[in-house]
Amino acid sequence: MRVLDRDTQLCMSLASRPGNFGTRFHNHLYAALDLNFVYKAFTTEDLEGAVRGIRALGIRGCAVSMPFKEAVIPLLDELDPSAAAIGSVNTIVNTAGHLKAYNTDYTAAQLLTGRHALDPAARVVLRGSGGMGKAVASALRDAGFTHGVLVARNEGAGRVLADRCGWTWQPDVPDAQPGDLLVNVTPIGMAGGPEEHALAFTPQHVAAAATVFDVVALPSETPLIAEARRQGKAVVTGLEVVALQALEQFVLYTGVRPTGEQVAAAVAFARG
Repeated sequence: MRVLDRDTQLCMSLASRPGNFGTRFHNHLYAALDLNFVYKAFTTEDLEGAVRGIRALGIRGCAVSMPFKEAVIPLLDELDPSAAAIGSVNTIVNTAGHLKAYNTDYTAAQLLTGRHALDPAARVVLRGSGGMGKAVASALRDAGFTHGVLVARNEGAGRVLADRCGWTWQPDVPDAQPGDLLVNVTPIGMAGGPEEHALAFTPQHVAAAATVFDVVALPSETPLIAEARRQGKAVVTGLEVVALQALEQFVLYTGVRPTGEQVAAAVAFARG
């Protein structure tokens, strides 16, 4: 690993509950590719001050997680179409003080839709309407998924997102018409959270589905993914999402695209 010097470029993340995956993933690739960068995770209660610091200190890039993905938008200079189309940001790139926002969650969801050959004719039931919910729902919409139910306890946000996708909103997961593709974009099943042992969908919903997609990355084998595997269903995991979105962030920050082998090694190191 390089010795830090005055030319070292700093990248960072902002989250209410910072994790280690991004820090380990990015720093591992910096070392593997001999890039003069370093990555550090932060949390803050002063989002405006943090963004001023990114601009003032020349911090090259910043990953943005809950609960800042929407609140950060008025503080930035430009939105890439990936962020503007859904009103949610997960990546900031600083070029000479100009802060441009992206959403690599959206990019990752698009790539995974193709990688897993998900059928656009499938009936989607997607649970969640936050920043990640917007990214995944919009990616599915843009991939041609026209039959969907958006499940959200927040009726206002849920209806807005459902209307944007041409789907319907419901406050609870429907029993009468379970989905072919179940998607969880809530914190249900997240390690350390209040519902870490809970299922976002019942075993009966899973039984009626063909594919289960859970964006929760910690643990990678969430209760929902474990139930889907037990029933022999196809799965898309949160680890796949977080690895792809982190890779796209890495490319935006550095201009370098690692090989598949280098990315796999970084993911394995980040999980350790």
